[in-house]
Amino acid sequence: MIEFKNVTKKYDKKTILNNINFTIQDGEFVVFIGESGCGKTTTLRMINRLIKPNKGNIYIDGRDIAEEDPVKLRRSIGYVIQQIGLFPNMTIAQNISVVPKLLKYSKEKCNEIVHELLEMVNLPYDEYAHKYPSELSGGQQQRIGVLRALAASPPIVLMDEPFGALDPITRSSLQEDMKTLQKKLKKTIIFVTHDMDEALYLADRIVFMDEGKIVQMAEPDEMLAKPANNLVKSFLGERVNNGHSLELKVKDIMRTKVFAVRKSRSVAECIKIMANRSIDSLIIKNEDESYLGMVTINECLTAPKDQSVESLVNKDCPIVCKEDDAKTCYDKLIESKQKYCVVLDEERKTVGIVTWATVARAIAGAVWGGDE
Repeated sequence: MIEFKNVTKKYDKKTILNNINFTIQDGEFVVFIGESGCGKTTTLRMINRLIKPNKGNIYIDGRDIAEEDPVKLRRSIGYVIQQIGLFPNMTIAQNISVVPKLLKYSKEKCNEIVHELLEMVNLPYDEYAHKYPSELSGGQQQRIGVLRALAASPPIVLMDEPFGALDPITRSSLQEDMKTLQKKLKKTIIFVTHDMDEALYLADRIVFMDEGKIVQMAEPDEMLAKPANNLVKSFLGERVNNGHSLELKVKDIMRTKVFAVRKSRSVAECIKIMANRSIDSLIIKNEDESYLGMVTINECLTAPKDQSVESLVNKDCPIVCKEDDAKTCYDKLIESKQKYCVVLDEERKTVGIVTWATVARAIAGAVWGGDE
């Protein structure tokens, strides 16, 4: 259990945290959200003593962390940031094993941990353990960053906007991985984000902060039903449950930042594009710009590099039109069990995607009262 009691942090005359109090139970997934400068990252970094309060106390399992050895404390708490920070001269297995080695785990135990964690995120040991970070896509690197934070089985994991720099498809996939890992490992996770869809999808409880204070701490459904003030309501936007159906269209909820290439591109070119943009998949289009399908980095890495990417195209992704009712995305995602819908315009050109993370919490729960 993590407890903040009357915690204040100031830099000169500027108050960053103003006498905040809260408790996080063991095994909870708690997401901090709010505008830039609200104090959420400062709060997160106080838990592992990267920042010290001016006043107040922070307790982990009843022990005041101010009395703990900071190095020991940090080795017992996982930490993931947006920049990842993998060691480029180490293999994936060596990166994951950094903290276990510091804690004097045996070589056999480290190897066992690497095997187990890589399998949990569908990165087979034989294929990935001996690669270097530069050989992985951005999404795969971020997965390794998460696994490294989990390697010594810390009871608490801190995550500071870990998926903020990723494209929507990769981000959605990593969010699902986090949900799966949380269920399997039952860690206490404290997660900072600017993305309300991400918060609604991941959190057991959301902590909304403003100007160094906690405005509201509530479960997602409660926050949707009863936002504490207009600022919270503005973050929730059209997801707020006003007691009547919202007539949203796909174009109102889709994400427009997607990458598409023509089917004539080679597999090698597609791998380079995905590596340069730190993404895990590409939309493939015909020569007339109309949508053809998708390819993933894993499919490309196992295929001959000089062949056309057209042979690898996956057409399983559900398709919706931008003028469709938004509930169509929800229904198609449920039926297909895919991670996203591709959004097309009247000429069948790709104009966006709608991810499961967006629909499942923001739309199904808030608009139609779904619980899936």
